Amino acid sequence: MSKQNRKKHIKMINLMIQAVAVIQGHLSSGNFQKALLLLAECQDSAIALGSHVEKLYGFQTKTVAALEQYCNALYQVSVAMEETPKQLGMALQGLAEAIDDVYSVYGDEFPERKEIVFLPYNASMWDSLESVWKAAEEDPECDVYVVPIPYYDLDENRNFIEKHYEGDMYPDYVPISHYEAFDLEEHHPDVIFIHNPYDEANRVTSIAPEFYSSRIKDFTDKLVYIPYFMLNEINPANQAVIDNMKHFCYLPGTIYANQVIVQSEAMRQIYINEYLKAAQQNGELITREILEKKILGIGSPKLDKVASVRKEDLDIPKEWQNIIQKPDGSWKKVVFYNTSIAAFLQDSERMIGKMKDVLRIFKAQKDEIALLWRPHPLMLQTIESMRPTLLQTYLELVDAYREEGWGIYDDTADMQRAVILSDAYYGDPSSVVQVYKETGKPIMIQNVLVQE
Repeated sequence: MSKQNRKKHIKMINLMIQAVAVIQGHLSSGNFQKALLLLAECQDSAIALGSHVEKLYGFQTKTVAALEQYCNALYQVSVAMEETPKQLGMALQGLAEAIDDVYSVYGDEFPERKEIVFLPYNASMWDSLESVWKAAEEDPECDVYVVPIPYYDLDENRNFIEKHYEGDMYPDYVPISHYEAFDLEEHHPDVIFIHNPYDEANRVTSIAPEFYSSRIKDFTDKLVYIPYFMLNEINPANQAVIDNMKHFCYLPGTIYANQVIVQSEAMRQIYINEYLKAAQQNGELITREILEKKILGIGSPKLDKVASVRKEDLDIPKEWQNIIQKPDGSWKKVVFYNTSIAAFLQDSERMIGKMKDVLRIFKAQKDEIALLWRPHPLMLQTIESMRPTLLQTYLELVDAYREEGWGIYDDTADMQRAVILSDAYYGDPSSVVQVYKETGKPIMIQNVLVQE
């Protein structure tokens, strides 16, 4: 339970404890009418507290049961007001014991802990949060929730079209809470982690508006943004290269978050510098000192995932094994072919031709090399929204590759599996390259201008 909710609940219980003495005072002075009014107010408070606990944690809590006993004790006092002084005294004693029991049970059931919520949207990007989630999950003083949120494809006019929810695509060891059953405002967690910075500022997809950072910042004491991607490392003095990525530094997620965690100290300096420039242009009053506290360069969880998983620990689908394994039982070399959105949009028609060339060349080498083609998870939605005239051509290319069955087509949520399983990387420059570098395996960047 978040500290804010716990503090509110304890305050309500303490007020009910104090009310017992006031009720006794009213009864001692013969002011039964005031005593009855206060008894009614105490019952309303108990119902409100019980309803809030039920909304957060369901009906089967010891606290709600204790509150029901307390409400019964309130009723017994009202009945005893028409009985003998001895019976009234006994009823008041029962009321004092009942509210003390509420305090004790609540404290045992909801000790002072930190509540942390993770709001991923695309399951394939969970690796950008997973190691942070694991650390929180292992902390005995934290209550941790993973609440995948829905997102929508956008058409060329940025209208919402198809809705996606990927809560069933996370690893089995990650407990999932459904967003419709988890009231973020009511929980008011101590910390919320997000990895989507765009809110309404994306042209291809949008998370559900109720989860925009501009809104959920009010539902937590601390909103933390960790990018779902990694960028190529850049010298903070190389402004020409920085100009190609500076838009990442000043997005709703970076603006509304209380904390932003980026991949390195050099990237931190770039984010600070570019955020400050953009903020000043927009009339935002913010200082470098504030940004130096807000933005931390302590690394990306995506690298933690690569470092923690071995090839022999991977769950490899049977159909992949059939492609990778040679007739003699040995394994072919596996090449991770990555195609990115940015490269496709930059030169779309040439890129289609490049993909055809690459598939043809690797098909000729299929006896020795297993190609693992993994397009960006949002590639199809991007083409549909921004290059619709090429959609059919792209779909035909993908369908033919999959039907022929000589290579692997990876559209799963687990990008890290492709990184760990493969022996080399070939494809576009993208955030995947930064992760792949950590493996020490060969990397070759494709050139769309070189085609046969």
